[in-house]
Amino acid sequence: MITGLAHVNLTVPVGTLSAAHAFYGETLGLTSSPVPHLQRDRLVWFNIADSGQQVHVAFGREADFDGPVARSSSRHPCFRLQSPESLLELQRRIWAHFKSGGEGAPSECDEPGGQNSGEFQDGWGVVLFRVC
Repeated sequence: MITGLAHVNLTVPVGTLSAAHAFYGETLGLTSSPVPHLQRDRLVWFNIADSGQQVHVAFGREADFDGPVARSSSRHPCFRLQSPESLLELQRRIWAHFKSGGEGAPSECDEPGGQNSGEFQDGWGVVLFRVC
């Protein structure tokens, strides 16, 4: 079902994108990738070689850096999936675990088929959930 990783979104404090460029670009040697025009001053993307995988670095919320991971954190992985059907199946599995609770259950997630519950495009899928 999950075939790989499309990207991981990491957060940094506001005003530190130059430090992120220095670390991820210069120290780690990742190649900077263009971001949507309207987000240029709020996030940076880096390619991991020619794997099709990326590291996204965005400004976090103040709560992201103070104590436990905030429920509103924008940190997340984005997985590559086999098909739109795989995306729906994964959404259903996550939703079922959320509803039943128990160990490792998401603290939040979108109901499959609901508004903004995910998308599938060019081999990657978006499933919105949070495990805290």
